[in-house]
Amino acid sequence: MTVYDLVIVGAGPAGLATAIAAKKRNLSCLVLEKGAVVNTLLHFPTNMAFFTTPELLEIGGLPFVTPYDKPTRLESLRYYRRCVDTYELAIDLDETVSGVRVDETHGERRLIVDTRSDKRGERHIPARAVVMATGAFDLPNLINVPGEDLPHVRHYYGEPHPYYRQRVVIVGGGNSAAEAALEMYRAGAHVTLVHRASELKSTIKYWVRPDIENRIKEGSVAARFNTCVAEIRPTSVVLRAGQAGRAGGDEEIPADAVFLLTGYRADADLLRRAGVELNERDAPIYNPETFETNVPGLFIAGGAIAGVHTGTIFIENGRFHGERIVETIAGRTGD
Repeated sequence: MTVYDLVIVGAGPAGLATAIAAKKRNLSCLVLEKGAVVNTLLHFPTNMAFFTTPELLEIGGLPFVTPYDKPTRLESLRYYRRCVDTYELAIDLDETVSGVRVDETHGERRLIVDTRSDKRGERHIPARAVVMATGAFDLPNLINVPGEDLPHVRHYYGEPHPYYRQRVVIVGGGNSAAEAALEMYRAGAHVTLVHRASELKSTIKYWVRPDIENRIKEGSVAARFNTCVAEIRPTSVVLRAGQAGRAGGDEEIPADAVFLLTGYRADADLLRRAGVELNERDAPIYNPETFETNVPGLFIAGGAIAGVHTGTIFIENGRFHGERIVETIAGRTGD
């Protein structure tokens, strides 16, 4: 079996940027992705526009051409597909990595990436180095209340049309919640926004904030601040007033659909099983110069660095991690 110079776990922007850097240094490289290319972006809201400008999303020196100041989700999917095709990156899709372990039985130290796939079954792929670029969007932050697992409850928002004339409760106070509330209101849904703090988050996009605040002020979007969800029922939601739900009375409001847009986190369990040391916020401990963890040859890139602090790593800064990682790996292989 081929021993790769580098195996990359995750085909998001950080993983693709790392693969492109490896290609430019003539390192043998395989990318493993449990879903689709840039799977995180695929699950962003259908009509989403980025907060940033297109050049800050570029990887591998390939221009991101768009007539808009802020690129859309659809344009970004097209752009990253073009990156894969342009650099002819080797990517195995729909393959889930179950673990990474050390193997010293073949005369040299290797890392073995264990995978499973409906198409290929189980595989054990040897590599001299592994980059974990698994992002931080796969695991939603659960609110741990009764009814969170009901079929009309979702942690991701796609598009508004299915919720026309539906009573929708959206939990959260950031960009995702605000934009979903506005889209669904304009698509004819009856929206209630629930947030545990006294006001919306300060990080909401500057062009979204006055819109959502005005819609709340005029009553087009109902809002419950200083309120938490106590229980989700098949046709209603029980709300508990008071800061963080610690005091006050309960209120039951009707709900045909519930969106818990309370943020996401990186997969700490996969890193932990690989022997990576994590801090108290479930973020991996790594060398900031090389992005290498305490496991020699195992590197970290992109949103996977953040742990529960997902607001610190974006495409704009995570896209540069791979170049530094590949420089370190190439120096060890002599390339």
